Amino acid sequence: MSSPEPTLTADVAVVGGGFGGVAAALAAARAGATVVLVEGHSRVGGQVTTQALPALDEHPHIESFGASASYRAFRDAARAHYGGVANPGGGWVSRLCFEPAVAQRILDATLAEAKVTVLTGLAPVAARVEAGRVLDVTFGDGTVLAAAVFCDATERGDLAPLAGVATVTGSEGRDAHGEPDAVPGGPDPAAQQSFTWCALVEHHPGADFTGPAPAGYAALRDRLSFDIAGWDGGVHRYRMFADGPDGKPPFWTYRRLRATAPELAVLNWASNDCAGQDPIGDPAGAERAGRELTAAFVHWLRTEAPREDGGRGFPGLRLAPEAAGTPDGFAEAPYLRESRRIVVDRPVTGHDLAPQPGRARARHLPGSLGVTWYHVDLHERTGHPDPVYRETAPFTVPAASLVPRGAVNLLAAAKNLGATQVAAAAYRVHHGEWAVGEAAGALAARAALDRRAVADIRDPVFLYRVQRDLVAAGVPLAWVADVPAQDPRFAAVHLAAAYGALRGERAHTLAVEPDRPAGPADLVAARRAALALGAAPSAVDPERPFGAVLEDITR
Repeated sequence: MSSPEPTLTADVAVVGGGFGGVAAALAAARAGATVVLVEGHSRVGGQVTTQALPALDEHPHIESFGASASYRAFRDAARAHYGGVANPGGGWVSRLCFEPAVAQRILDATLAEAKVTVLTGLAPVAARVEAGRVLDVTFGDGTVLAAAVFCDATERGDLAPLAGVATVTGSEGRDAHGEPDAVPGGPDPAAQQSFTWCALVEHHPGADFTGPAPAGYAALRDRLSFDIAGWDGGVHRYRMFADGPDGKPPFWTYRRLRATAPELAVLNWASNDCAGQDPIGDPAGAERAGRELTAAFVHWLRTEAPREDGGRGFPGLRLAPEAAGTPDGFAEAPYLRESRRIVVDRPVTGHDLAPQPGRARARHLPGSLGVTWYHVDLHERTGHPDPVYRETAPFTVPAASLVPRGAVNLLAAAKNLGATQVAAAAYRVHHGEWAVGEAAGALAARAALDRRAVADIRDPVFLYRVQRDLVAAGVPLAWVADVPAQDPRFAAVHLAAAYGALRGERAHTLAVEPDRPAGPADLVAARRAALALGAAPSAVDPERPFGAVLEDITR
């Protein structure tokens, strides 16, 4: 039986239209590739649209540095929609909270402007592979998409197994890499993090939207509370609209997305954090459990949640289908905190992200294609109920983490990068997923246009070309506080930093101070970077400002 002819062809196919998939598609199109983006749900955007979580989890420097031009443009467009208001929702978990429909309009317009072909409502069901090369992917309606390079940006990492690529789920176990936050012993594929089926609710004071208790409420009500087991080992106590008894800010404004009447908030709280399920292997069963738990939480909030006046319940909470873009106000898709992760020769581990004494950045990893930063944030894992909060230092997206072992033309482009469960828990948030997707999209475009295998990223010349594509588009490759994208030295500083040029005196701070001369250790680091870049060490002139030195070695 012959294979069906492709319905569509492209240089780069992005399968999965979440935040990472959108970033991958935009990066590939920006680099000159033709791009088709296919999403299984009704809309692109993932966390900020179908999962109803446009309260951006980001690093503390996001307003000034540590983000690409494209990510910053997305944030700027959200604020522009609200007339320049810095945080339209006023949620205290984030510097930027806004409504899913706004995110949708921005992403749709940006993809259209980039001339990305977008298909929605289609999930991959099969892939045709020869000698490690994905020839085409078939979707549920019979659409067949052929491409030079494929990016797997699905929420569960679904394309990789269809293509015969090895993946892992759950925890690798402490024995694998000695990570203290891995589960004890060997691998535990079932030890997946809890997920949340979010819902959007409006507050209408004086109204009563109370209905009958949902199925399973009696069995779930004892776990519903405003209180949260804190990362510090204590219990953090909250109240609905006022500060909690120990000073914590109000529950209602935690992830509030609209601050004007009727106010709108997303329910993403410990009480509807659904654990003990298998959202990767049994998505239907997990969906039932996740939605049932959130329905119970809504009913508890309406009827039993403690009020500041001593009463019980807030009956004026209305599920908001208009805001969620769904018939019932529940998110269209679950917020998954992890997916399948590709197997690579050397995954990023928690050790790679850990703070280093006297250093401002995490461990230097070769082949940087972007930056991100968040703490290790592991929610309850099946069989391992204790959450994990572990500080990290600013870290990067190494090229090797995007290329599955044995793959010719497939890349990870979302939460499925080649990292351990511990490390992936720091990459998984909004900014991190965008950074991974953008890196994958740039690599995919260069591989497609140059007719190279994605594994050729091990070739220093090819790697450098991809990195040059990225810095030309305003993507930082290193953590640099004082050389913005509009600085003419931006490319040189970030390219040199990606090869270790900031491992001298400049390692102690995120500021490079490009106009200040280099110290002795800076010169040693610059000479090593010059060798890695193929430049002569003599290009490092100790009399020139450090920024000029970096320009000299990256010419």
